[in-house]
Amino acid sequence: MNADVLENLADPAVLFFFLGVVIGLIRSNLEIPPAIAKFCSLYLLLALGFKGGQALADAGLSGDGVKVIGAAVVLALVIPAAWFLVLRRRIDAFDAAAIAATYGSVSAVTFVTASQFIAARGDAAGGHMTVALVLMESPAIIMAVLLATWVRSQLGASGRSAAVDASTASVSGSAGAAVAVGAGALATTDSRTLVPEAPHPSGRRGPEETGHDHTATPLSIKEVLREAFTDGAHLLLIGSMVIGAVSGEKGGKVMDPFVNGIFKGLLAFFLLEMGLLVARQLREVRGVGPFLVGFGVVVPFVNGALAMTIGWLLGLSVGDLTLLTVLAASGSYIVVPAVIRYAIPEARPSRYFTLALGITFPINIAIGIPLYYWVATQIAG
Repeated sequence: MNADVLENLADPAVLFFFLGVVIGLIRSNLEIPPAIAKFCSLYLLLALGFKGGQALADAGLSGDGVKVIGAAVVLALVIPAAWFLVLRRRIDAFDAAAIAATYGSVSAVTFVTASQFIAARGDAAGGHMTVALVLMESPAIIMAVLLATWVRSQLGASGRSAAVDASTASVSGSAGAAVAVGAGALATTDSRTLVPEAPHPSGRRGPEETGHDHTATPLSIKEVLREAFTDGAHLLLIGSMVIGAVSGEKGGKVMDPFVNGIFKGLLAFFLLEMGLLVARQLREVRGVGPFLVGFGVVVPFVNGALAMTIGWLLGLSVGDLTLLTVLAASGSYIVVPAVIRYAIPEARPSRYFTLALGITFPINIAIGIPLYYWVATQIAG
């Protein structure tokens, strides 16, 4: 396993990620133009969806595919519900719902990086894993909003104030002040620091488009469903997968230079940008408190162990088992924040966004992916 970790760390794309972290930590003036960062993220989704559709067309939706999709949906429902019950005992219930949704959803960039890692070792997963990626995006968002709606029904305006006071009181004086400082800094940060794919800090559509601002009345369930299922990145991934499936072998040959030839290079460039974002977000870690920092470190491995156990019981292949584990272990820092910011305005982005991007994402990139793959080879190889 040590060799896998070292080999993953020596991968050019991963090295560019750490280069971005170093450059960001020393506060260099290097910046990736927002339009280029957005193009790279959209390209990765298009290429991932197309290749997944091609693989799905070749293999069909086999028994393993049905098992994986079923397991993915179960994980997307169980993970946020379980962590909400844990978190609401220690922090504000609205923050608990947002963080639970963040970890119930997935990181497409982590999934892409893991796909490259296992493909290089000859254990490529089936195209149905892309379907699992798509299906795990929205259930966590919907469940979190339902949980937040339930919390609102239990708490009046005074209840909300009391919950916030209790949450703040549970943190030490200096850490409590840091939370406020971190939240303020997050609110004034350049939009690319939060979501490179979006023109607004944590949201694909801003107040001028949705009619809701950060402190407005929470979105209705109908609006949340629309946001969750019409997100541009989500639709691009689904559409690319469908095109890949219907275009056949001829279409795959035509698109090969685009979806395969330059894929690794653009992934490396995008991970450089992600490294810069992580470095900026690490400055907010002091504001989330030691309990949540520990949560961000431990939870990916707990979620990954749950997914690994389910996948092992279902008899999944090494590739499918690894990617199912990666999906469960990752946290969303794109789609979920885009919806949660407007759906649960009571929650603080300085908590749920910082945990997913500043802590969990680099842990999965550096250690998690090779660890999950090594365990999968031991129990399913």
